[in-house]
This record gives sequence, structure tokens and C-alpha cells, in this order.
Amino acid sequence: MFTEVLVALVIGGLIYFLVQRSRTQVLKTKDGWWGCGAQPAADEDVTIRPFKVTTSDEELEDLYRRIDQTRPVPSLEDSQFNYGFNSQYLQKVVSYWRNDFDWRRQVDKLNQYPHFKTKIEGIDVHYIHVKPKKVPEGTSPIPLIMVHGWPGSFYEFYGLIPLLTEPSNPNDLVFELVCPSIPGYGFSDAPHKKGFNSVCAARIFHKLMKRLGFQQFYAHGGDWGYLVTTNMAQLEPKIVKGLHVNFAPPAKPGLVMMSSIMLGRRFPQLFGFTDMDIERLYPCMQKLVVHSIRETGYMHIQATKPDTAGRGLNDSPVGLATYILEKFSTWTNSDFRNLEDGGLTRKFSLDDLLTNVMIYWTSGCIISSMRFYKENFSNGLNEPHATMPVYVPTGYACFPNELMHTPKLWVQQKYHNLVTFTPMARGGHFAAMEEPQLMAEDIQKFIKLVEKKKK
Repeated sequence: MFTEVLVALVIGGLIYFLVQRSRTQVLKTKDGWWGCGAQPAADEDVTIRPFKVTTSDEELEDLYRRIDQTRPVPSLEDSQFNYGFNSQYLQKVVSYWRNDFDWRRQVDKLNQYPHFKTKIEGIDVHYIHVKPKKVPEGTSPIPLIMVHGWPGSFYEFYGLIPLLTEPSNPNDLVFELVCPSIPGYGFSDAPHKKGFNSVCAARIFHKLMKRLGFQQFYAHGGDWGYLVTTNMAQLEPKIVKGLHVNFAPPAKPGLVMMSSIMLGRRFPQLFGFTDMDIERLYPCMQKLVVHSIRETGYMHIQATKPDTAGRGLNDSPVGLATYILEKFSTWTNSDFRNLEDGGLTRKFSLDDLLTNVMIYWTSGCIISSMRFYKENFSNGLNEPHATMPVYVPTGYACFPNELMHTPKLWVQQKYHNLVTFTPMARGGHFAAMEEPQLMAEDIQKFIKLVEKKKK
């Protein structure tokens, strides 16, 4: 009996040791230099400079000239969006862009929030920093960094910002927001050297938040933003108080995931599968393979030869808009590919969609944004962060029309301290832009729970 107790204590102690050891695991990284040429010996200028989005007659004249010279190509009959962006509807979008879209008015809208730039690791990093106008007495605003993805931008969060900084419910938390442009996107400089991946972006954003004076903060991300903020949590888990994401594809298919795929349809309760899980995952071949192939052709191009395809998009505004807006159709709802107009204005306004396109066009960032795929996929799934768990409190908003469905069980394989898992009522990949109210409510719910536990 004594021997059995001793063995149990030893095994229990070993398990406790391994768990505690894994909890102290942090992602390792080294400072980089992404500016032109060799890193100078002098200390980097850490000045924070105000920035404004601007435009000019010359910029607009060049845009209109290029739009006017586009060469239309008819779509196949009855093809809708199944071959890509429908050409007949594209002509309507282009006509609106050329004749009715007011870029100067949208520039004013972009500038309604304070923009800044600061140099980190040799490149200018752009961000907006929005402080709440009113904070309840006796409280402080909660700092939250929100990171976008591709082919999105910081503009994705414009509908979400007032809901978090000026909530209508007096019981809601009030946030102070930092929304940066990933280097190579929008108005952040593009790295001049190879190797700038999500971990590098995470490291730079940690430096940004420290430069702004934040000792601790929360983070939110979707698309690439989910990976950047996840890396932030892995790099400095004591600084990231909580992580909220709305995209979490499995990094590596493990035993739990494979077992659940094979047996989940027959024994859903064994794996905690819901009706949504069953609907999204089965039949397995069609859902997980055919759909992925249909929607990920762009990824293979951008993960291998981004500069080749990018040159055409950088020269043609219509080509750029076609490439980007097609994603806002089928990634919002895969059924939209069966509509002549791709369902684009069912969820978004053309003004908002074209504003996002114009951020890419005026900054000339499409190639550098596409390179982010190559840098992140260069080592396949062998990056250290791919197999490293996240122990920071995490909230996951599960939108029903997301590109890849991730059941709660799969999310928990990566995020070991999953505080909330919310099946959302509606919404797809660009959830912050499509459903800002739902996103704000879920962020509030998650962070309230984390704050309550800490107290």
C-alpha cells in the first residue's frame, strides 16, 4: 500500500512539475533590424509623431486615368462569383468608384481618430490611438490593442471603436484602443529584409505598447491578427492580461483533432461537438478539403511568389479591387459565390469596401502585405510557436460563416486557459467590420470575466 501511494505521489509530482514547467514556457525572440542597409550605431529615434492621411489632385487624377484605361472582360454566362469576381457587377463597382466615391470625404473619416507613427527596429510603425472621452469616476480605461489581417486594415475596427470607447451601457468597461498597421500594411513601412513574420510583428507591437506607457494590456485579433496577438501572449504572458480572437485554425493536426474528426459524427457528445460543429465539419472530405482548396488558391501564390502576382495588382486599381473585394464576398459567406453581385453590399457599404481598397492603393502596400504569407509559411508548421500552448486567459468568438470552423475542443488544444467560447449568432471572416456590435459584446463579456477573476 505504501509503495502504491509513493508511486502515485511521484507520478503526481512529475505531472505537476511538467505542467508548471510548460506554464513558464515563453517564446524566445531577438531584436531585428528591418530598415535599409546595416543598422546604424546610433540609438534609434523613439519619437512619437502625429500622422494624417492625405490625398491630392495628382493622386486622384492618376487613379481615374488608370480606371479609365481598364480593359473589361465578360464573365461566363450564369457564373455568378464561382469563377471569381463577376465582371458585370465589377463594372458597376468600378463606375461607382470612378464617379460617386468621395475619397476626400473618406480621408476625413479616417482622420477622425488620432494617427501616429514611431520608428521601431528601423521602420515607421503606424497606429491609431483612441482614448475615451469619458471614464467613470474611480475607474481607469482598459488598454486594448486590436490587430487586423489580410486583405484588411486598421479601418476594419472603425465601427467597433466607438462601441468600446463610448459604450452606451453604464455597466460596460471603457477601453483605450491602439490599432496598428502590421508592418508592410497600410501606412506602416514595409520591412526591407527577408524574414519578417508574425513573431517579429508581435515583438514590435510589444515595443509599441511599452513606448506608449502600458505595463499590461489586453489584445484582440482576427485573421493574421489572431496569430500576431497569440505570439504576443506567448512572448510576454505576464504583460498580456487576456487574449480575444475570432480566428483560431489548428496549427498542427494532433491525436485529439484526428480522433474527433473520425469519431465525432457518430459520438458527438464524446468530443463536446454541437450541432454547429457537425454541420460545419461533415461530410469531412467536402467540408475540410474541397472548400479549403476552393478558397485558398491566393494563399499558395502569396506563400511562394508574392512579388510576381503583386506587380499587376500594384499597377491596376481595378485589378487590386477585384482581388481584395472578392475575399469580402466569399469569406463573409461562402453561399455569396452563387449571387451575381457576390452579396457584397448585404453586409458592407461600397464606401467602406473601397476605403479599405484605397488604403492599399494609396500606400502601395499590396506586395509587402502579400509577402507576410511567404515569411510565415517559409518553415511550414515547424515554428516554435506552432506547438507552444497559450496560458494567457483567452476568449474565442466563433462566427458561423468563418472560413475554417474550429470546435471548442480544438481551440482548447492551443489555448489552455479558455475563459469564454461564444457561438455567435451571425457573421463571417471580417467579423469586426461586419458585426461590430456582436464583437463588442463578446469582448466586453470576456474581459469582464477576466477582470472579475483577477479581483
